[in-house]
Amino acid sequence: MGATSEQETLMSTRDLTKSIMRRKPIDDIEEENKHSGLFKSLGLWQLTAIGVGGIIGVGIFSLAGLVAHGSESEPGVGPAVLFSFLIAGLASAAAALSYAEFAGMIPRAGSAYTYGYVALGEVIGWFIGWDLLLEYIAIVAVVAIGISGYFDAFLSGIGIHMPAWMTSTFDEGKGGVVNIPAIAVCLLVAWILSRGTRTFGRFELVAVAIKVVLILFIIGLGIFYIDTNNYNPFMPSGFGPVVAGSATVFFAVFGYDAMSTAAEEATDGKKHMPKAIILSLIVAMLLYVAATLVLTGMQNYQDIDPKAGFASAFNGVGLPVIATIISVFAVLSILTVMLTFLLGVTRVWFSMSRDGLLPGWFAKTDRHGTPQRVTWIAGVASAVLAGVFPIKAVADLTNIGILAAFVVVCLSVIIFRYTKPDAPRTFRLPLMPVVPLFGMLASGFLMLQLHWETWLRFGVWLVIGLAIYFGYGRKHSLMNPDSPRHQEAVEMHRHVG
Repeated sequence: MGATSEQETLMSTRDLTKSIMRRKPIDDIEEENKHSGLFKSLGLWQLTAIGVGGIIGVGIFSLAGLVAHGSESEPGVGPAVLFSFLIAGLASAAAALSYAEFAGMIPRAGSAYTYGYVALGEVIGWFIGWDLLLEYIAIVAVVAIGISGYFDAFLSGIGIHMPAWMTSTFDEGKGGVVNIPAIAVCLLVAWILSRGTRTFGRFELVAVAIKVVLILFIIGLGIFYIDTNNYNPFMPSGFGPVVAGSATVFFAVFGYDAMSTAAEEATDGKKHMPKAIILSLIVAMLLYVAATLVLTGMQNYQDIDPKAGFASAFNGVGLPVIATIISVFAVLSILTVMLTFLLGVTRVWFSMSRDGLLPGWFAKTDRHGTPQRVTWIAGVASAVLAGVFPIKAVADLTNIGILAAFVVVCLSVIIFRYTKPDAPRTFRLPLMPVVPLFGMLASGFLMLQLHWETWLRFGVWLVIGLAIYFGYGRKHSLMNPDSPRHQEAVEMHRHVG
């Protein structure tokens, strides 16, 4: 009797493991793409613009100043913020190549969520998808807080001073209650994205062009105001804070991952996605290196405004008009980051809902091919985060989630290369498995640099996700033969036949 009970328990455990580790076949994905309801309207340059738009933004306009100047919990790294960016960029490059290989195989909304689902199994895909829902929403919030800082700097430059209670949160010690400009910009971005990907793609292309011109202008003019004395000491707090700073500015060197969530809306995803991912990271890193050198050369790192670094730098050299112009265009350029990541969260959410892991209600699209429901839910959620939380806490929360996703993607590409060696790939990352292994180790190392409170918040979110998966997702998954929605998958395969 005991033996029988033990055997039944063992079989039950095996069944559970099998169900939560089931992998989504690539053939299913190809068919789903044909019936997604999303419009294919994004070419190579629009995809690259979305990638650059997602990478370059608050990282250079706000976080560079924050890490260089320091905060209450972290000492300033000074001009060595350049190394923080380079360390983060190196780790990100390894992950970017992994994303590029997957994007060339699986051009599907969902990005890292889908890659984990295909290579590692359903529960891993779920965790990454659930993780990205929070992280992308938090990123939009971080960027909104950064925009608020530049907007306040712009108004101050023309003699208008907004009351502290409506421009900062209570924890900043400035008498703030709620960050109203940050809330407003989150809702504005949700509205732009709700107009459809065609409109969004055109806006992004123009806005990113303006952004690149702005940064080149800042670099070109700022060179003439560099005081080399500001580079001494180059590393005032030692190498440890530089590495810790790289974990914070890591926020500035991804964005291509969110861009990859738009793969189903690309005119030729398999061909264009890998190119767009690599191009966007190269352009961003070149601009970052030059801009950080100019920023820390124009002003002593202790005098840099953590929220609006370049505006304060040009004010410091007696160019308040230029500072005001930078503040105006910084707001516009940072908007592209918000658009990219809000697009990312809506497409991951859409993909999880379509797979049955979240209610199908979220996967409904309108006549523009836009999932309106998740667009506005995500927009409002980001507005709440931006309105009441400090930028450092929210930035760290985003970083741990993205780094976790990078670990999974790098591991997935290794497993998939050896388990599916003959799968068609439009791009193969070099030096397999050295590059993705480096990406895993580097991302894991940067995760360890983050504060224990960040780990706690991340852990609580994952536990909530686990409860939802076992309470709803596993039962309703289209991969589950007993799912109430399994008939959807049957009908889809009938079309194939």
